[in-house]
Amino acid sequence: MAPDGVAIEPTGGAAEGGRPAGAPVERRAAPRPEHPPPRLLRPPIAVYDHLARYWNRLITGRAVGFILAGAFVGALAIVELNRHGVFPEPLAGLVPLSHFAAVAVAFWMLLMVEVVALVFVLAQSVANSVGKQFELLSLILLREAFLEFGAFGEPITWRHAGDAIVVVVAEMVGAFLIFVLLGVYYRLQRHRPITTDEREQAGFVAAKKVIALTLFVAFVILAVTDLARYLGGRRTFELFEVYFTILIFSDVLIVLVSLAYTSGYQVIFRNSGFTAATVLIRLTLTAPALIGAGLGVGAALFAVALSAAYNSFGSDSRRTAAP
Repeated sequence: MAPDGVAIEPTGGAAEGGRPAGAPVERRAAPRPEHPPPRLLRPPIAVYDHLARYWNRLITGRAVGFILAGAFVGALAIVELNRHGVFPEPLAGLVPLSHFAAVAVAFWMLLMVEVVALVFVLAQSVANSVGKQFELLSLILLREAFLEFGAFGEPITWRHAGDAIVVVVAEMVGAFLIFVLLGVYYRLQRHRPITTDEREQAGFVAAKKVIALTLFVAFVILAVTDLARYLGGRRTFELFEVYFTILIFSDVLIVLVSLAYTSGYQVIFRNSGFTAATVLIRLTLTAPALIGAGLGVGAALFAVALSAAYNSFGSDSRRTAAP
């Protein structure tokens, strides 16, 4: 008799891997999760898992790189055609005349990719999702620097740079320092579960998946709405600024949800501190360039210091399983 979860079927094929011809082949059933989520959460979690698997296949292949490169080259070609007066009005008014607009398009698409990656990292690790937010911030600062380059005119000369070069340098230095601090931040992460009870940990992960799926849907709605406004000639909104505002509230929600699985002060303080860092990131996006770069670096320093302190004092903060 076969054990539970294993089906036996005969085969008449040739021997494989040392198995005699005609010997039965075990066909094991797919393993079931040890701690299935609540019935109410299963549909959104199934959608999230499907999207996550598709995204992992997409991001580990070459498609994303080719799409971004193609978009950049295509944007350059469109700008060049518009500079030669190929497009009629009102289409010509929607297409920029600066080649640096193509860089902005490529960075915008790269940021879209990073936002989606942030959504799927959230369910795996709160700390890594915060790191992804700082990755986004550093790329946004670099994008703003390239936009400033575009304002210099073509060809770029020192005479056209003027005082704007100070803004460009501030944004580039800020992005670089955040990049360096992120390396330290990721090295500090220990990724300890907030509880030693496997069932409770699975429940916390399930809740994060639902929150992450909600963030994904919200971002898609925002991106489509912003694109429709642009194509309709209406005023667009700052997509990433709005999305970081949503991230603040999602971080607060994660802090509150974590209270159901841990009462450890260190865990609660760390997650709340990460939320405060997200608020600083949001302020960075709206502050003047010099102040914004300083705020971004300060937020990254705070996240690094918070992680170091948590590693030193938070090792015994997890909830243990009931005896």
